[in-house]
Amino acid sequence: MTSTFQEAPTLEAAYSENVDAKLSFLPERLRKKLLPFQEKGIIFALQRSGRCMIADEMGLGKTIQAIAISYYYKNEWPLLIVVPSSLRYPWVDEMEKWIPELSPDDISIIQNKTDTGRISTSKVTILGYGLLTSDAQTLVDTLYRQNFKVVVVDESHYMKSRNATRSKILLPIVQKALRAILLTGTPALGRPEELFMQIEALFPRRFGTWSEYAKKYCNARVRFFGKRTQWDCRGASNLEELHQLLSEIMIRRLKNDVLTQLPPKVRQRIPFDLPQAAAKNLNTTFAAWEKLMRTLNSDATESHFSEVMNLITRMYKETAIAKAGAVKDYIKMMLENDKLKFLVFAHHLSMLQACTEAVIEKKVRYIRIDGSVPSAERIRLVNQFQKDPDTRVAILSIQAAGQGLTFTAATHVVFAELYWDPGHIKQAEDRAHRIGQCSSVNIHFLIAKGTMDTLMWAMLNRKAKVTGSTLNGKKEKMQAEECDKEKWDFLNFAETWTPNESLEDSKNELLFTHFEKERQHDIRSFFSPKSSNEKKRKISSGNESLDNDSESSEVTKEEDTEKSNENLDSTRISDVDTIYHESTYEREAKRARSISGSTPVNSSKKKITSLTGKKPSLFSERTNEIFPHGLNTSSKSTALFKVWHCSVCTYSNNELLPYCEMCNCPQSSNGKEIVKLLLARLKKICQRTPEEMRAECANRLNEMKEGKMLLMSTSFLFIGDVDKSDAFPVYDGLMFCASRNTDRIHLYTKDGEPLNHNFIPLDIQLDNWEDLPEAFQYKQNRSSILRFVKEWSHITAMKQKIVRKSGQIFCSPIHAAEELSKKQSVVSSTKRYMTKEDVAAASLSKASSSGGSVRLISKESGVCLKNENASIEQSGHSTKGYLQALDSQGNPLCLNCQQPTPQLEPGCQARAWDTRFCSHACQEDFSIRSSQSYLRTKVFEIEHGVCQFCNQNAQELYLSIRDAPKSQRKKLLESSWMSHLPLGQLNEIITNPTEGQFWQADHIKPVYSGGGQCSLENLQTLCTVCHRERTAKQAKERSQMKRRSLATKYGCDITKFFVKM
Repeated sequence: MTSTFQEAPTLEAAYSENVDAKLSFLPERLRKKLLPFQEKGIIFALQRSGRCMIADEMGLGKTIQAIAISYYYKNEWPLLIVVPSSLRYPWVDEMEKWIPELSPDDISIIQNKTDTGRISTSKVTILGYGLLTSDAQTLVDTLYRQNFKVVVVDESHYMKSRNATRSKILLPIVQKALRAILLTGTPALGRPEELFMQIEALFPRRFGTWSEYAKKYCNARVRFFGKRTQWDCRGASNLEELHQLLSEIMIRRLKNDVLTQLPPKVRQRIPFDLPQAAAKNLNTTFAAWEKLMRTLNSDATESHFSEVMNLITRMYKETAIAKAGAVKDYIKMMLENDKLKFLVFAHHLSMLQACTEAVIEKKVRYIRIDGSVPSAERIRLVNQFQKDPDTRVAILSIQAAGQGLTFTAATHVVFAELYWDPGHIKQAEDRAHRIGQCSSVNIHFLIAKGTMDTLMWAMLNRKAKVTGSTLNGKKEKMQAEECDKEKWDFLNFAETWTPNESLEDSKNELLFTHFEKERQHDIRSFFSPKSSNEKKRKISSGNESLDNDSESSEVTKEEDTEKSNENLDSTRISDVDTIYHESTYEREAKRARSISGSTPVNSSKKKITSLTGKKPSLFSERTNEIFPHGLNTSSKSTALFKVWHCSVCTYSNNELLPYCEMCNCPQSSNGKEIVKLLLARLKKICQRTPEEMRAECANRLNEMKEGKMLLMSTSFLFIGDVDKSDAFPVYDGLMFCASRNTDRIHLYTKDGEPLNHNFIPLDIQLDNWEDLPEAFQYKQNRSSILRFVKEWSHITAMKQKIVRKSGQIFCSPIHAAEELSKKQSVVSSTKRYMTKEDVAAASLSKASSSGGSVRLISKESGVCLKNENASIEQSGHSTKGYLQALDSQGNPLCLNCQQPTPQLEPGCQARAWDTRFCSHACQEDFSIRSSQSYLRTKVFEIEHGVCQFCNQNAQELYLSIRDAPKSQRKKLLESSWMSHLPLGQLNEIITNPTEGQFWQADHIKPVYSGGGQCSLENLQTLCTVCHRERTAKQAKERSQMKRRSLATKYGCDITKFFVKM
């Protein structure tokens, strides 16, 4: 392979060779996946020595082309990939999927502005645009020193502004690289000026200086703003010439040209009149704007124009509020069709709230992605929409979710609001209209007459003509047919919508009262027997162990029992009611009635559902949620599953498996079929040579001695289910390494040599082996993979995270988790969090013992205040920063481990604040032990707000309550398990719901027992109800301990008299 990479000039010059020969350097799986037009894009880049822009229309697979191009120049790596922050993790997954020879240690995601430790050792570095700011000097200096030879810039239109900090930082990095690939579906969102920085990054001065480019292609002219003159470069000129020049460095294909089989995209414009009451505030602002525009003259100052822009911004927002009522009615109308899945795009939070309210009122499951949703959580929500048929609506922010995500499960797209440029609109449209879409995509624009919508629609068409001429060589416009007016007349009579925050103080009927809380319960509940599982859970939780090992406690065993009922992909299993005992979910089904956390489910459905609206199942979308609370082999756990026993080896298999997990015997109730199969296998075995039989028996006996398989001797009848071939290597043993950033598991030989293959455990559980080569279909290799997946599913999500973070290669994930748990530094502290006083004391102690000094560092100031004679009192009360120790040579020491931090390069202008920690791992550990908000964030990333005791999704309930109208919050709470909370707390939730009112990050080993300042392993998610119960029990235990200690201190315990010695 190395020799292939070294023959770049030969390959680039071989124009007459066929495409397959030119792309022979690619991994086989990647090469087979490429479409013909994608192959041409790769060759286009290689012919230009790896410096070009791939500007294919959205949804045509630019990512896979960039991966193939960068792989060709692999010998010139390190590779830098710059992406929007929300796309960092999808890019890692794509890199690991298509280039499996990359090990987990080869790829680094830069997490913050001081996370530079792994940049110099990683083959691939992934950087988010959000970190390229003026105060990221340490990161910027490290990037410049690294001298990346290959750079990929995704969504390169982020560099459109010449004055933006990120553009100024990226420009020299891209210019300095030998190979640079820019990817964007919208190189210019609205004007030719947005192209200049991208062109300048690829080919400096290729189109002249900025002044020359602006005068020639941007119709630059001097304009007067009052007495001030300014160059206006927002125009367009000589677009045909610009298009011809761009075609030399840019390749752009449209879906209509290369994907002729892709169903069409149909735009429809739905105009409607606003009710007079809804447009009252908007009309007032509109009148003020018109009045101001009439009074502007040559004496206008800059403040006048700022006032004009403020009025335009206010009209844009008030347009959203004015039309929100009509948008709600339109969404409800679309939800009448039970088979429809669609996207709703909006810009303002007020409009997003109105759309969410409409879905909640119709009790339909949905997802919502706006700027507050973390990057990793966005990917989980996208997978939910794509795979869950009950999730019918995605409410999306145009800016937060309008690019880089795939929603091909949707067939309709609704624009509740317009945006300022056609680029963002087209990006949003093509979330659904892209490769993988099987139906035509209907796009509906809701246009309110007499508002900003009419002005913005005209502006979008003007800009579309400019970008179409520049990029595609032809004039375009936002073609959208106007629908039948009579069909949408009901929108003209929509009720006025009012945001929750604008409502007056809650009326009494919206809140709970003492009478409601204390009212008599239904007498029939007295005669209803409680399920045995519920009784056992109550008893065991009362005797809860306070030991740090949660798996040893009775409580955890009951948690395992409940949590084994997780979410199965409902598209694959339509009827799962028979998998579980009905009594297990009886109580949850009653609670759920009409609510589903953030995505309610129609109560008319008779299938058993959980609070989240999902049908109960064994497997969830994530690989770590099958048995989320530890390995449990008790009869209590297995009692919840229906199993079938193999007729050959008697192994107990889950009912979902169509074949025996041990011997591959198919599940069948017909004994005759089994006999026929046995006879056929016996005939095969009789035809084998003695040497083959001895080898088979020896291998199987070794496996049985090692405890890897528990089979009866009759299972030998199924050896050789897959024909053995010399082309299929048989691995004596496999080792595994979990990716730090994705769900993928990398494969190694028993000697630790990489096999350059990886897989996702969930795919294996669903019998999808496409990520692995055919060799792993051979029985012995297959059984090793299945054994791993089973063990991996049995450890908790928290332990899976710890194993991933370690980056170690292991045989058994259970043993690996145990070993890592033993290696964890045992810190016993009765303080919940580390304070600045604790840091100051540790720094002073270290400085005193090493003969060094201390200094005060703060985020606000880059000045280091050395203070050799500081005291804990002086430093502890300071709120400006931390007291940091310096060694005898003046080098700063890590605040977390008191080890030296990396030395700064000469001439580096980094601030003292950037030298707080020696590594990102130390920074994360310090943040977890000292910050409640950071701790909650990390726990949420792993457990997603699902209570580890009752298995209720508290986060989804919070989102549902938050997004629901105030008038419906009481009803939603009343029908949920949270209704048992105190009256004041319930009313506070209705008035002002916050995340902390629904779930807590709880210490498994309590703080008073030494569990404070702990790592993630000692943390779990508990809903507020379970947390209150557990806290009350712990308080009772502490009280009893105090009484016993006092009794022992002042007298003897009389109970000791009755203890037999």
